This record gives sequence, structure tokens and C-alpha cells, in this order.
Amino acid sequence: MPEIPPSIFAINTMATDEKVAIYSRLIPEWIYDDLGIDRLTFEKDGRRVIDFYCKAHSRSVEISVKRDASDQDPMLYLNMADTLYQQIHVLLVVFNDMDSKRYNIDVDQAGHATFLGTSSRNIPEEIAAMQAGLGPGQIRRGLRAFKNAVPTFEEFIDSMGHDLFLIEPLAYHNAILFERYGFNYTMGLQKMQEIHRQFLPDGQFHRLLDNENPFRRQNVWQTVRGRSWAIHDGILGQAYTGVQMYKRIGYDGGISTFPDAIW
Repeated sequence: MPEIPPSIFAINTMATDEKVAIYSRLIPEWIYDDLGIDRLTFEKDGRRVIDFYCKAHSRSVEISVKRDASDQDPMLYLNMADTLYQQIHVLLVVFNDMDSKRYNIDVDQAGHATFLGTSSRNIPEEIAAMQAGLGPGQIRRGLRAFKNAVPTFEEFIDSMGHDLFLIEPLAYHNAILFERYGFNYTMGLQKMQEIHRQFLPDGQFHRLLDNENPFRRQNVWQTVRGRSWAIHDGILGQAYTGVQMYKRIGYDGGISTFPDAIW
């Protein structure tokens, strides 16, 4: 028998204090200690900084952890949902370094939301973010905390009675990162392998690189971030979609679609 209900939908039907107690397990312990957050009230300096969005009859949960209540961005954001096949899908997980500079790639120059560059783009901010070493979709430098958070996710999923969970990389560099942390592909493995081949010398994408477009400079094929920015800029000829990954509890997928990759 699972330790907790086997679906997010089932958890969300519980009383608020019960489901919050369950979902709080997803927050790494170091966050409470480093940020000085009360584990019972989820407050810091008397103000709420951890919020759970888990309405009854919903099949999803969102968790937002801010360093300070007045911060524009969360330090940790997690969004998970049930799939139609009763699996758990991590839709988005972000760890922001709140001491790093913010790049407004999420808002275009007309003030409209870009949805991380999928509906419109803020090219000057993207160039600045790229030059600062960020990848597509990043508004701040990451905390490099995801690797240490994976065991927390695994423990939670295992307590629900599942042996794996799904995740969808929003960009090429996310997929490569997940590979390093033991994820495998439910779909998109051949696509990732083909992307690698076409970025190599004599490949289709390699031939499209030039030094006139800042996102497609001739050397970007050599690095994970460089390739990811070129893909974000449209070098595939289509959006980066059709890639889904999974992590089996306690196992390393052993996949590397960019051997000896330089980040």
C-alpha cells in the first residue's frame, strides 16, 4: 500500500492541512534552514513565503518558495500533475539564484508576456542573458540544486506507490541536464540523437551557423548552451517539442545524446 494517496487528484481532495503536510515533503530541508523559514507556518519574519496551490478536484499542484515575501520571483517553483495514465508529470521545476541579475526575457519590449520566448521574444534581454551564461528560458542564474533535489522527488514518488515520474524538458539544454541526472526518454531520443548529428561538422544545422546572428555563431555547436540558443532561435525549422523523459526510482538511465559535452 502506498504511504500517501497515489494521485495528485486524490491528495487534493484531502483537508487543506493534510495535503499541505504531504506536499511540503517536496521542499528540500536545506531551504528551511538556509532561508530561515518556519516549517509549521511557512513564514519568514512573520510573512508567508511558501505557498501551495492545490485546489480540490484539480489534478495539479504548484509550490512556490520565495526567499522574501516581497521578491518578484520565487527561489523554487514546482508544478506537477497527474497524467491520463495515472503517472506523475513534473511540468516545471525552477531553482533561481536570487542574488544573481535578472534578465527580463519573460516580457517583450512591448510589455507583453513572452511565455519564455514561445509567443514572442525580447531579443536584447536574451542576448544579455546568453552572454551571461544563461540558457533559453532562464530569467536568473540557477542554483544548481536540481541534482540534489532529485532524491527528494524520488522519495515522494515512491511514497505514492509509483516507480517512476515524467518530466518534459522545455529546451535542449534541459534535456541534456536531465540525462546527466539519470533520466531516460519516453519519446524524443532519436530526435535528440539527430540534433547532435546535424550540429556536427558537415551537418545541416552546422551549415546554418554564421557570425551574423548572435544566436547562431559558428562555434555554438560545440556547447550545450550554444546549441540550445540556436534551437531557441529556430535553427530546427520548428519548435523544440516532442521530447519527454522519465526517471525510474533508484536507477540511472545511462543516456548521453551529446557525448563529452561542454556546457
